[in-house]
Amino acid sequence: MSKSSRRLRLGLVYGGVSAEHAVSVVSARNVYDAVDKTRYDVALLWIDETGRWHLMESPGHLRGEDAQGVPVFLRPHGGEGHTLMAIHGKRRREVALDVVFPLLHGTNGEDGTVQGLFRMLGIPYAGAGVLASAICMDKEVAKRLLTAANLATADSVVIRRGQRAGVDYEALTARLGTPFFLKPANTGSSVGISKIRNRDEFAAGLDRAFAHDNKLLAERFIAGRELECAVIGNERPRASVVGEISTDHDFYSYEAKYLDEKATRLTVPAQIPSATSDRIRSLALEAYKALECEGMARVDFFLDADRNVYINEINTIPGFTSQSMFPLLWQHTGIGFSRLVDELIEAAFERHASERALRRSR
Repeated sequence: MSKSSRRLRLGLVYGGVSAEHAVSVVSARNVYDAVDKTRYDVALLWIDETGRWHLMESPGHLRGEDAQGVPVFLRPHGGEGHTLMAIHGKRRREVALDVVFPLLHGTNGEDGTVQGLFRMLGIPYAGAGVLASAICMDKEVAKRLLTAANLATADSVVIRRGQRAGVDYEALTARLGTPFFLKPANTGSSVGISKIRNRDEFAAGLDRAFAHDNKLLAERFIAGRELECAVIGNERPRASVVGEISTDHDFYSYEAKYLDEKATRLTVPAQIPSATSDRIRSLALEAYKALECEGMARVDFFLDADRNVYINEINTIPGFTSQSMFPLLWQHTGIGFSRLVDELIEAAFERHASERALRRSR
């Protein structure tokens, strides 16, 4: 954290070219509301659905109100500060930044792309780095690394777009059983996921999933409880209490997460034996380290009737909506929303300082 007495200049980056654009806006609203305005000057940086960046002049945009914004682009400053150049007609003005907090869920934001941009420009940013962001976004690659680290995941089969015509449905069900899940490898918020019970649902599920990605996972259905654990930190990460998600929907779909709040219940802490909770918290930290995570992540688990634990996935920019587990888990662990934002920003500065200390020449 800066030692200066002035307020830090924080950029919240949200929206993006992703199926999760709307969720990102809601996350940004909640983080903006939680930010301690006595510590931070906040710049709202909205990326629209076409990929254009806008500096928003009022937080009303986060609440669905009409709000004016001006086009901006990032540029390196060359010193300790970092700037946006705002363009409005013939007018130019600079907006200085000390750190950015990406709240871009899904592709073109959670997958290492924007993290690479910030790193190239030398801007400290909250959350996972380029490598971990890319790994965790790709569920198939993440599974490979988790398996190599002896961490259990549900059995799955990769289906690429070019292999679609040759997929043997009978062989697939012989290996995975029915029902099974069909999901894009590179989306979040359950976008594009289907629960498959028969051949007709499989055909429709392929259409739905291939609309979002060129690589899919057909994954064994684990009958059990859905548990989540949040992790924050860089070299010395900490795990939160464990929470449980239950829903009246067939599975924890996008609709169940964001459109039908009454059908979904978040129980924190989860009503599980303390030994099971300790085990899940330990596995969350192992997975976090195995996938090279920094800053923050939410680790999702399945717990079956025999108390076998499977890692479902790791989300490096978890949701910050009213129905999101990440801030709720930390609240019940003793870290309120405002303090949580502070800690994530502190971790961003810590990593940035560590990277700057590395030698860039022989």
